[in-house]
Amino acid sequence: MSQAKQLDPRHYDVIVAPVITEKATMLSEHNKVVFKVAKTATKPQIKAAVEKLFDVKVKSVNTIVTEGKMKVFRGRLGQRSDVKKAVVTLEEGHSIDVTTGL
Repeated sequence: MSQAKQLDPRHYDVIVAPVITEKATMLSEHNKVVFKVAKTATKPQIKAAVEKLFDVKVKSVNTIVTEGKMKVFRGRLGQRSDVKKAVVTLEEGHSIDVTTGL
């Protein structure tokens, strides 16, 4: 119950979803985890959210903003949304299993 009091609902707004790709899986061998995060999230906010939600120690956070591409679907032009991703490096001995839910 003390854990529930520490969790801030805003942490769930910062981290949107884990990224499960071949490249992200290869990064997990080097103690790194990739998350899709809110576009307005800062590195300290991402670090705090990961530490509280998964009970791990974060070493560093690197962020990437992928601009949305213009695509044609059924003859109509559209644009994909911009996506911000965070590569979170964990301290030695800590790990996150992203295949299980929060």
